[in-house]
Amino acid sequence: MLTLFRRCCLLMMLLLPVSAFAANSPQQVVQGTVDALLSDLDANKERYKQDPEAFYNSLNEILGPVVDGDGISRSIMTVKYSRNATPEQMARFEENFKRSLMQFYGNALLEYDNQNIRMLPAREERDGRSSVGMEVTGRNGAVYPVSYTMVERDGRWLVRNVIINGINIGKLFRDQFADTMARNGNDLDKTIAEWGSVVAKAKDSQAGQQATGNE
Repeated sequence: MLTLFRRCCLLMMLLLPVSAFAANSPQQVVQGTVDALLSDLDANKERYKQDPEAFYNSLNEILGPVVDGDGISRSIMTVKYSRNATPEQMARFEENFKRSLMQFYGNALLEYDNQNIRMLPAREERDGRSSVGMEVTGRNGAVYPVSYTMVERDGRWLVRNVIINGINIGKLFRDQFADTMARNGNDLDKTIAEWGSVVAKAKDSQAGQQATGNE
């Protein structure tokens, strides 16, 4: 049985919006993404199980363009570290961050099995920001709330953060980045190179906490 955190990882990847849909609102972007991602998964699930690299590439094509990679990367680093990072370092970290997420959460997504998804009523959009809420009902009947923080950049709505069943993904990774920088003596290049393993450790830590809490 999947742990609660692993289910949350699945929901995060399942519901991230894509830019392929011309949408007038954050909600429309999210809904269009759900349809596209489930359609792709339904058509290719067995092939993806045999060829994970093809799955990661597909996820990146669908999800990558709409994720505010630069904004998320700077948020994870915080001003303390990003203000001293070179453009090359920021680009490398953004690429490593997105790649690790695709690989890390992709396997969980393959276990998606027609769970019920409900879009919540729209919230007011203010100052180029919006919050989009959804609920996913698992096979055991439990309902998992998902909330997206969306930002408008150059006329497009992009995802900046996700809160899944109370787990703030942005804060989780900010804490992990700060801890890793301290452990590496503030060596940014080393921390960027290690980021894939940092993401894995963060997931394992949360999964262990959830398993302990459910005992």
